[in-house]
Order: sequence, then structure tokens, then C-alpha cells
Amino acid sequence: MPITEVEGRQIKLSHLDRVLWPETGTTKGELLHYYASVAEVLIPHCAGRPVSFVRTPDGVQGQRFFQKRPPAGTPEWVTTAETLRSSGELMPQVQINDLATLMWAANLACVEIHTPQWRSAAPGTADRLVVDLDPGPGRTVVDCCEVALLLRERLAADGIRTWAKTSGSKGLHLYAALRGADSREASAYARRVAQELERGYPERVVSRMAKADRTGRVFIDWSQNSAKKTTATPYTVRARPHPTVSTPLAWSEVAAARTPSDLTFALADLPPRLTAHGDLLAALLTPEAAAPLPPHGG
Repeated sequence: MPITEVEGRQIKLSHLDRVLWPETGTTKGELLHYYASVAEVLIPHCAGRPVSFVRTPDGVQGQRFFQKRPPAGTPEWVTTAETLRSSGELMPQVQINDLATLMWAANLACVEIHTPQWRSAAPGTADRLVVDLDPGPGRTVVDCCEVALLLRERLAADGIRTWAKTSGSKGLHLYAALRGADSREASAYARRVAQELERGYPERVVSRMAKADRTGRVFIDWSQNSAKKTTATPYTVRARPHPTVSTPLAWSEVAAARTPSDLTFALADLPPRLTAHGDLLAALLTPEAAAPLPPHGG
């Protein structure tokens, strides 16, 4: 079993030639290479937050499981933080604060990385707002783009600037930076805005959770602002049939999208994209990006 040293930490690498995505022949070694190549832009988006993983040890067509607790054998040098569960129990969770931890996780076939909209240092304090746009049957990510542009304008009216990324699956995620908000307030605000858009565009938008209502519409999922929920981290790979990536977008790309393939990005697409554009979500991390929620939720 080869051992590599990353930032002074020794990591035992295993089964690098194991195919995780049979449809494309993509291996675990390629997954590690991808995460190493995007670590500089990925880590700032998840550092200081408890992470959850989707693991696929035998590939994306095999068994998968969602892991919140640190895996067995987690090295002592991996940073963890206690998260309070609804039961009152304190549960440790991994933080990905450095390249060594990211490589360790990828070697365990932790394909997907998910984070909440709060930091471990201030649980329940929402420093991000997220809106998940999910196309119902008969709709695609292109329809999500149209709704995203409406949401961008609506949130801007409240002084909230938004950024977009693909989910890496079927839809889009919109992000905004917040200050002075808690998770309940953020969730309530997102829900009110979603309901407002549903009233204005009932043939295109739905904000209700019932899946039967989603046919022919875009579902605005406001619920991921709950302190108990997580969202796919920017630049995470997804455990889909192909190794797609949750990819930050320019608003010009959102407006110009005409087919789902326009907004589908795989592992190999990201390094040249980063060379050309850098991190299109970088401004989300700056203090001046953070805005308060409007009084009484808008």
C-alpha cells in the first residue's frame, strides 16, 4: 500500500486503480488527482464547517452511504468539532480545513462533500443563504436558470447579492452571504421569497414539498437553510453515473444556457475552467459580501 506525504501528514493510499464510475472508467486515483487540483478553491468554502460525506467504496453503482461521524480509524491530526444533534447528543464531525484532510477523505472514497450554512464556531448562526432549484418532471436546468434570474432580481431588491453554481446533478444552487441571521430566520425568509415567486409564476414555480406538485415546474427548495440540513459543497464531485461537479457559474452563463449540456461539468473540465476564470464564488467569502436579512423577513 503506497504511502504519500501531504503537508507533513502521511496518508496510506489504497486501490487507486479502482473504477468508481464504470460508465466513464474514472478511477479513485483520478478522484484524488481532481480534489488535489481544486483544493485551493474548494477548501475555503468548507473550512470551519462540519462536513458530511457520501461514500461509494465500490463505485457509484454499488452501495453508498451518507456519513456524518468521523470514519473508523480517523487520524488524530484530522480536525473534528462537536455538533449538537436534536436528541441533545454531541456528535463529532470532520472539518476539511487543509489539503491533507481532503486527500485522506478522498482516499476513503468520500466522493461527495456536504456542508451546512453555518460554521462550527457559531452553530445556528447562518452566514450563508442557499436556495436549491430542482427541475420537476418535464423541466431541466435551463428552466432553473430562468427562475434563478428571477430570484437574483428579487433578492437584490432586499440588498442581497447572489451567486450561482450547478448542483452537479439536475439543478442549480444560489448562494448569498449573510450577517446577523440565525438559521430559522434564513429558512423563513427563503420560504417567503419562494412562496412569493410561486404566487407570481404558478405555472413555472412551486415552493411546496409535495413531489406531486412539481411536474412541469421548478421546485424552489428553501429548506436547506435549516441548521440540520446540508448542501453539496462548491466543487464537490457527485456520485452520479458520470463524475459531474458542482460548479460555480457566471451569471452570463446562467442567462445564456440553452441546453443542460451547457451547464454540465465533469472532473476534467474544472482545472482549465479555473485557469480561465478563477473561483467564481470567491466574492461570496469576502466580509463585504455579507448582508442582513430585511426587517421582518422582507
